[in-house]
Amino acid sequence: MTEFGGPEALHLLDVPEVHAGEGEVRLAVRAAAVNPTDTYARNGTYAQHPKAPKEMPWIPGMDVAGVVDEVGPATDTPLQVGDRVMAIVVPSGAHGGYREQIVLPAASVVPVPAGVSDAEAASLPMNGLTARLALDRMGLAPGQVLAVTGAAGAFGGYVVQLAKVDGLVVVADASEADRELVRSFGADVVLERGAGWADAVLDRYPGGVDGLADGALLGAEGARVVRDGGVVTTVRGYRGEDDALARGVRFEPVFVRDYGQNTAALDLLRQQAERGEVTLRVADEVPVADAAAAHARLEAGGVRGRLVLVF
Repeated sequence: MTEFGGPEALHLLDVPEVHAGEGEVRLAVRAAAVNPTDTYARNGTYAQHPKAPKEMPWIPGMDVAGVVDEVGPATDTPLQVGDRVMAIVVPSGAHGGYREQIVLPAASVVPVPAGVSDAEAASLPMNGLTARLALDRMGLAPGQVLAVTGAAGAFGGYVVQLAKVDGLVVVADASEADRELVRSFGADVVLERGAGWADAVLDRYPGGVDGLADGALLGAEGARVVRDGGVVTTVRGYRGEDDALARGVRFEPVFVRDYGQNTAALDLLRQQAERGEVTLRVADEVPVADAAAAHARLEAGGVRGRLVLVF
């Protein structure tokens, strides 16, 4: 974008060639996932943040897949030119995933899971790492009960699947149309999403659940289901309200940039995708020139899986 606005603010633009420096690799990007956070970058929501870069253009995009085409000098990495890889991108101004060529810290890049397409690989890093970070911040033990809202979405779906690998009991929300999908992720209990969900959880777990991953942004209503001394992870910086805080509920806002160079966590996701423990869901592949249409579709709602721009 050279100015903020609706989907139409996205347009093709030539930017200078970049080269990998020490500790970096350059990728020829083949696919870039479209995430809700990209729409907030485009419409100017993030521009008011004190740390937001002020220069234009702004290039959105937080996860990519492609081919390594340059390794920076003195870079300690097993990656080689020609390797197919996926990566997490922490956007800043012109540094974002919707571009044919991008330089990234080598620590942000791992091989793609065996047997998957570029589009499928691009759907994993940002949401997968956010889910992993959320679970790590909660620190629940096997056998404890985790509630997940927005369980049919990309973040929520990964939370459910990773939580089951971690040995947690998962109670999730879903609409009637999404119930079988959420059950397929491994959720132990699936309750109707909407106004009655919190009461339904408390009917089943009168003392409250041990933790909540609040992908649906329910805020205080969602926190009602958490027991005294429990924990809530949030994805939009929500830090709780007096009622929950007075009960000793711990709030953990998660920001994926904290795992932006966590190579081990990203590579574990690769292995889990290969083992079928996480499911890579691509709703559609969209030519990069049609990025505006992809943003419009995402903002209209109802997309299951990731829309992915292909180059």
